[in-house]
Amino acid sequence: MKIAFSTIGCPEWTFDEIFAVANDLRYDGVEIRGVGREMYAPNIKQLTDGTLEKKTAKSGLKVCCLTSGATFATHEGADRSVEEAKAYVDLADRLGVPYVRIMSTDKPYYDGGDIKLCERLFADLVKYAEKTSVTPLIETNGLFVDTSLLKSFLETTGGGALWDIHHPYRFGGEKVTESYENLKSFVKHVHIKDSVVEKGKTSYRIVGYGDVPIVEAIALLKGDGFDGYLTMEWVKRWHKELEEPGVVLAHYPFFMRRYAK
Repeated sequence: MKIAFSTIGCPEWTFDEIFAVANDLRYDGVEIRGVGREMYAPNIKQLTDGTLEKKTAKSGLKVCCLTSGATFATHEGADRSVEEAKAYVDLADRLGVPYVRIMSTDKPYYDGGDIKLCERLFADLVKYAEKTSVTPLIETNGLFVDTSLLKSFLETTGGGALWDIHHPYRFGGEKVTESYENLKSFVKHVHIKDSVVEKGKTSYRIVGYGDVPIVEAIALLKGDGFDGYLTMEWVKRWHKELEEPGVVLAHYPFFMRRYAK
């Protein structure tokens, strides 16, 4: 298994700082979800002007996923989401990035949504991506904190699963063994985050300091020989009160070398 971090955790860092830190802390990869104020990956100039290729060639780091904001279970903005998803697939193909993340809705918890619309749009995207080297992944958030629903969805649409270990456990009430049993045939990429519930609200914690059974999930993946990326998703961009990324991203490799390597 390999380790990466999402750029959502360091929204104030420059492109150069992101890759310097990843290299210094011996990460294997970086997941792109915005750089600075620019969230739309096709508009990040370093992804289109050759800078990324120079960075990765020199360091050996990989961009393991382009994380789009496309949502396929909501009618409002569906056309924009389809356009965005296809643009991300095209960019990922040019860059040699294997995966693009799609969501059902933009909420980590269940908040409704049209499963049939999501199924149709995602199946169409999977078909669109067949001419590329990219696999679209749908995340375990929104509708798919119910991983049994995601299992049947992917059996119909193709593509793969991005298993965010946190969301089905915290918001779907699933044990990680249940989530993994449902998704193990489909998991291509993994998000790691931790939290506790305080006064009825989710409060994010540095990995290992919450109560999400991350070590158990890692053991399940490791036992089946999963060789993909375990990506730290520190949601600093949305929660400014969280600890600074320098502290959190330095801790994550230490934690993961203990349990995943």
